[in-house]
Amino acid sequence: MNKTSIAVAIIFSTLCFQSVALACIGGPTNQPESKPNIVFILADDLGYGELGCYGQEKIKTPNIDRLAKQGVRFTQHYTGAPVCAPARCVLMTGQHLGHAEIRGNRRSGNGRVFPGQFPITDEIVTIAEVLKEAGYTNGAFGKWGLGPSNSSGSPMKQGFDRFYGYNCQRNAHSYYPPFLDSDEKEIRINKFPIPGHHRKPKGEILAEDFRAENYAPDLILKEALKFVDKNKSKPFFLYLPFVEPHVAMQPPQEWLDRYPKQWDEENGVYRGQNGYLPHPRPRAAYASMISDLDEHVGTVLDRLEKHGLTENTIVIFTSDNGPTHGGRDPNCHTGGAACTFFNSNAGLKGYKGSCYEGGIRVPCIVRWPGKTKPETVCDMPSYFPDWFPTLTEIAGAKTPENQQLDGINLTGVIQGKPVPQRNEPMIWDFAGYSGIVAIRDGKWKAVRTKVNRKNNPGDWELYDLDADRNETTNLAAQHPEVVERLEKAFIETRTIEPDFPLPLYDSMAD
Repeated sequence: MNKTSIAVAIIFSTLCFQSVALACIGGPTNQPESKPNIVFILADDLGYGELGCYGQEKIKTPNIDRLAKQGVRFTQHYTGAPVCAPARCVLMTGQHLGHAEIRGNRRSGNGRVFPGQFPITDEIVTIAEVLKEAGYTNGAFGKWGLGPSNSSGSPMKQGFDRFYGYNCQRNAHSYYPPFLDSDEKEIRINKFPIPGHHRKPKGEILAEDFRAENYAPDLILKEALKFVDKNKSKPFFLYLPFVEPHVAMQPPQEWLDRYPKQWDEENGVYRGQNGYLPHPRPRAAYASMISDLDEHVGTVLDRLEKHGLTENTIVIFTSDNGPTHGGRDPNCHTGGAACTFFNSNAGLKGYKGSCYEGGIRVPCIVRWPGKTKPETVCDMPSYFPDWFPTLTEIAGAKTPENQQLDGINLTGVIQGKPVPQRNEPMIWDFAGYSGIVAIRDGKWKAVRTKVNRKNNPGDWELYDLDADRNETTNLAAQHPEVVERLEKAFIETRTIEPDFPLPLYDSMAD
């Protein structure tokens, strides 16, 4: 070896040693810090009290309970709306119902059997679009509800690279539907689908009579796992708006067999009298729906672990609104869901479709290894508009310049840092169910129902949630000044949305 070769070898060896040394002591490298993956799991009509980690004693939810032990469990987290579509709009766009484009469930009006919901516009910026701009690959698997395929509201036109599931909420009334949407195409999955609604006043009811070849939640989960497999080496946003435990009840038989037959021996069969499909064991069926959801959550967590992604993935689990509401029989909820039997709202007032606590306070769990402290409980009031600025911060993305955002950044809260100041009240401006307005500011919560009734709209109610989480004592008469302040804040911040009118308050706009 000549002198030149020797000198080159020495220099090369020295550089290699320095590089290894720098890496060992955490010195600079040429590799940029990896962006965290984001997995957002949204249950459908899951009540505040339906998980073991929130006090449920009958329904088995070991995977979600484990998630809570590994991270932060929020005790005062709220959805953006008390029903499906507007809740999803608030989540995706970061705007509370006083500003959101979708303020109630409404069909698109395209004349189809499964028309999809009223679409969000091209102009609105979704969190998926913001994350995509920041270098994320985005997939949504489950129930969309914000506009039909090939409309402005299609997930494929709102920042998602892959969609598989139910575009139309009506199609999602059955777990054995005729088709699912794959990107913007309908893929037939059952030759003999089961409609989501049927009554059987007489005769024997068999669970197998309401099953077909392909169980949609399993197909949706399979596609979600494929997305993780395909994108494991780059940052991804996995949005999982799973359909369980929304009725109709059609859970797998193996879950039914795990729950006591005695539950339904005393209660009897459900014959479809409150809508959706009959079931021979409604209590066991409802528990099975939630346990099946829990099993799917566990499968997703296991796939992250398999690919070594757990440490660099934030997982958020919550629900789109409270549990299914009751019918004329208080013990028989819509679709036969056994929400009274399971104390699904954990004693809170109201159910889905209500802006009382039982309708909008939802479970929320966040796990982010190295950032969240295991078994943490957070009592800070928070809600769906907060996720837009939070995920933007976590992803290192840019906030849209010309879009009103109504949430606060929860990144510090998740990590146990001081709670940020919320400068405006939390607001719900719901056009459905005769019109409901709710405002929360600190301990105070004001609610007004039947706002859209021309004659005798409801009076304001006021509750001190610090002292009365179940909203049993109306304090409006004792504190009219608080009601006046909250209503004024609501009027001053809200905008008119002609497609979802609230005439009483629309008439007060400047």
